[in-house]
Amino acid sequence: MSSAKVKRNIGIRNETALSRHERRHSVVRSIVVLAITLICAVPLWYIVINTFKTVGDMQTNPLGLPRQWTFANYQNAFENVPIVRSLVNTAIVTVFGVFFQVLVGALAAYGMILRKSFFTTFIGMILMVAFIIPGQSTLIPLYRMESQVGLVNTLEGLIVMYLGGAVFCYFLIVGYMRSLPFELIEAARIDGAGALRIFWKIILPLIRPILTTVIVFQTMGTWNDFMTANVFISSSDLKTIVLQVYNAVGQFTTDWPSFMTITVLALLPVFVFFIFCQKWIVSGLVAGSVKG
Repeated sequence: MSSAKVKRNIGIRNETALSRHERRHSVVRSIVVLAITLICAVPLWYIVINTFKTVGDMQTNPLGLPRQWTFANYQNAFENVPIVRSLVNTAIVTVFGVFFQVLVGALAAYGMILRKSFFTTFIGMILMVAFIIPGQSTLIPLYRMESQVGLVNTLEGLIVMYLGGAVFCYFLIVGYMRSLPFELIEAARIDGAGALRIFWKIILPLIRPILTTVIVFQTMGTWNDFMTANVFISSSDLKTIVLQVYNAVGQFTTDWPSFMTITVLALLPVFVFFIFCQKWIVSGLVAGSVKG
């Protein structure tokens, strides 16, 4: 047998052993991922399935299927709790809050890359310090400031409070913008385009992947926020859906099926939104990692 055939046979055996090794690792990976998925799904199953039970059925059989399916918890939630109004309040705050967060963050990032100077570097350092300061430590002075201008207990004031999230948007967007070809901006300047026209016509289409990712993250964070809404909203007509979940917990006793029903109603819109936008989240992160 020639040396070429021997090398070919050795190569085939090595490739076969390598493919077996990869298949084995793939099976192990799949089993581990499936186990982690099941563990993460247990709390969701626990919450959803108990919304179709009575209190007694939940206490005796918390993880099993209901002995008798009932939709009374959902009916009681809509009859006794202003679910629709709270969802509308939350939607208004989330839509306007996220819009202004992303707009301010994108404009700030654009200004940073458009003209590099000592001033922009100094502003970037201030934003970094603002980003690392816990938001809870600023609630009291912010409450006093909003109370002086009459924005406490208003949806407008809550939207203004969420504008602090523009700092997070800025840090995500500015890193993506730095990887854009600056020659496009220079060419647009030569053609006579102004700074705002360059931003709307050139920069925004190029940063669409990271904008989508930021919008999804900020939408989920704003929708599920409890602390800020609890501090700045006291009127029952202006409460967000997360505050209604908190109000469902009694001081001495709690109707847990009803509590979980309101929780499901609060999570369902943002859950659907996340599932719908999941592919854009992944594409935005991947595009940002390989850009440039």
